[in-house]
Amino acid sequence: MTHSAADETSLSLTSRTNRGGYVIAALSGDLGIASAPALREQLLSLLRAASHLIIDLSAVERADASGLAALVGSGRRARLLGGSLRLAAPSPEVARVLSATGMSQHLGIFPTVRAAITGQPRLPEAIFPSATVLARSHRIDGVIAGGATHNRLCLPLT
Repeated sequence: MTHSAADETSLSLTSRTNRGGYVIAALSGDLGIASAPALREQLLSLLRAASHLIIDLSAVERADASGLAALVGSGRRARLLGGSLRLAAPSPEVARVLSATGMSQHLGIFPTVRAAITGQPRLPEAIFPSATVLARSHRIDGVIAGGATHNRLCLPLT
């Protein structure tokens, strides 16, 4: 089943159910402010049908705060319904956004759809490349390792 999550088709969603009872929703395009409201409604609709949802992010090119809010809200709703929401295979760009915003600590994120189905331990270093964040004109390189964030502050040499 394929749906457009926004009128201008900046994001599309294709869903299927696997033999284990998980609904797998594959997203493609931009996960942003234009597509977030429609995506939220579609994910809630999927959660009404099956309480365990895996979102394949491998074809999502970009994500912003609105898109992340739709995922977090859907995850909260899944838990309230006694289910789960897992993110799988984020593209490098989306992985950087998840890491930089701290969302990787609040959402179940797995390197592949298969790992999300089986609930295999996460491989943070494989999922989240180093993220660079500016802080008061200094770079902070954050590396997610073993569920903890290790920061290196890079100060300019004078």
